[in-house]
Amino acid sequence: MKKTKLDSLSDLAIVFSTGTQKEQPNQDFETPVSSNKKLQVVRVQLNTRLKAGKSATIVYGLSENEAILQQICKQIKQKCGVGGSVKDGEIIIQGDQVQKVILMLKDLGYSNTKKSGA
Repeated sequence: MKKTKLDSLSDLAIVFSTGTQKEQPNQDFETPVSSNKKLQVVRVQLNTRLKAGKSATIVYGLSENEAILQQICKQIKQKCGVGGSVKDGEIIIQGDQVQKVILMLKDLGYSNTKKSGA
């Protein structure tokens, strides 16, 4: 790419504009707005079939966007002191943490949270 020397600011007119019209920000992003927590049916299940026989606690039924699920997962991991992740709209927590997760979700406002059978 050949560099050219600019003679004046008028050569930059194509690069920037000094107009008074403001650009509207892009509104395509999704804001983390939570849906009604009391109406959601949230289930917490202990599963030993996922991780080569190791137990994992799975939270499903949360109809939240990805950002809120990540925040909830982070809070659960910090409280339980274990690892975990969010995959396909489910929160997966390492180990048998069912009772702790249920109590934490109820504290967060998800009152319809119950243990599910495996």
